[in-house]
Amino acid sequence: MTTVKTPSSEKKLDFDAMYASADRACSLLKVLANPDRLVLLCRLAGGEACVSDLETSLDIRQPTLSQQLGVLREEGLVSTRREGKHIYYSITSPESIAIINALQEQFCSPPEK
Repeated sequence: MTTVKTPSSEKKLDFDAMYASADRACSLLKVLANPDRLVLLCRLAGGEACVSDLETSLDIRQPTLSQQLGVLREEGLVSTRREGKHIYYSITSPESIAIINALQEQFCSPPEK
C-alpha cells in the first residue's frame, strides 16, 4: 500500500464540492456518450451551423438530428438563433468545448509521421 504525504499547510479537500463537480461532469459525459451528439458537437466546435447544413455535412437524417439537437439544447450545451427560416446552433458550454477539443486532439488528429 502506498501512502501519499501532503504538506500540513495544504487545504483539506472539500469532498462535497468534489461530488457536486463529479455529478456535473457525469451529466455532461452522459450527453456526450452518444455518437450523433458527439459528432454534432465536434462540427459545432468549428462554428455555428443551421440545421440543413448539419444534416448535409454530417449525413444525419433530419428526425434524428432534431432529436439530438433537442437533447443538447435541453442540457444547455447549445443555443439557437433564428435568421429568417433558418435556425442556427452554436455551442454555449465552455466545459463541452474543452472536452470536444481534447477528444479531437486524441481521436481526430492525423497520426504523426
